Amino acid sequence: MAFSPDGKQVVSGSYDKTVRLWDAVTGAPLQTLEGHADLVTSVAFSPDGKQVVSGSCDETVLLWDTAIGAPLQALKGHTDSVSSVAFSPDGKQIVSGSNDRTVQLWDTAIRAPLQTLKGHASSVSLVAFSPDSKQVVSGSCDKTVRLWDTATGAPLQTLKGHADLVSSVAFSPNSKQIVSGSDDKTVRLWDAATGAPLQTLEGHTDPVSSVAFSSDGKQIVSGSHDKTVRLWDAADRKSTRLNSSH
Repeated sequence: MAFSPDGKQVVSGSYDKTVRLWDAVTGAPLQTLEGHADLVTSVAFSPDGKQVVSGSCDETVLLWDTAIGAPLQALKGHTDSVSSVAFSPDGKQIVSGSNDRTVQLWDTAIRAPLQTLKGHASSVSLVAFSPDSKQVVSGSCDKTVRLWDTATGAPLQTLKGHADLVSSVAFSPNSKQIVSGSDDKTVRLWDAATGAPLQTLEGHTDPVSSVAFSSDGKQIVSGSHDKTVRLWDAADRKSTRLNSSH
C-alpha cells in the first residue's frame, strides 16, 4: 500500500490480482484497476500522483492512469515474479526488482526499459531510489545490499554483512546513508558513498521485515516478526521499543 503525494488517496495491491484506489479521507473505493494475471506484490504512486505503478507475480510491471483507472503500459522484461516497484523522486524512472535476480530500470516518458541491472545471486526482495534519483538500492535473498548508478546502470557498491536474506532497504533523506533489515534479526546502517558498515542495530528477536528513515533523517523505524516495532536514534543508534499489540 502507499499514500498519494497529496495524502488524499491510498493505493493497494492484492492477492485477488487487482490494484485499488481509495479515498484516504472517507475510505470510499475510487477505482479498481484490473489487468494483472496473478497476485499484486507492490504498488507506488508517481511523484505528481497522476500515475500508479504495480508489480505482480505475473512477471509484469503495469503503469496506470489514476484519474480514469486505465492501464497505460505493460512493462515486460522480467522472467519471474516482480517483488518490488518504485518511482524515482524526479518521476523520470521506475525501478523494479524480481525473483529473476535482476533489477530493471524503466523510462516513464517512453515507457520502455533503460537498464537491466545484474549482480544479485538470488531473488531481489526490495528496491528503492535515493532522494536525488541518482542511485538505486536493492536488497536480496543473497544476503547483500547493492547500490547502482541510475544513469549508467553500473554497480557502485556491494554491502555485505547480513547473515540471512535482506528483506527491506531505504535511503536516508540526504542520500548519505542506507538502512537495511534482514531475517538475521538485525538492522544495519551503511555509508552510501563508501559502502562501509556504520552500525549493526540489535534488539529484535525474529526476522526484520521493514525499515525506514524519518523525514528528517534523525530516526529509523523497524518492524519485525517478533511482533514489535522499534525506533532507533540514527546518531547514537539506541532503540526504543514501541508498546504494541501486534
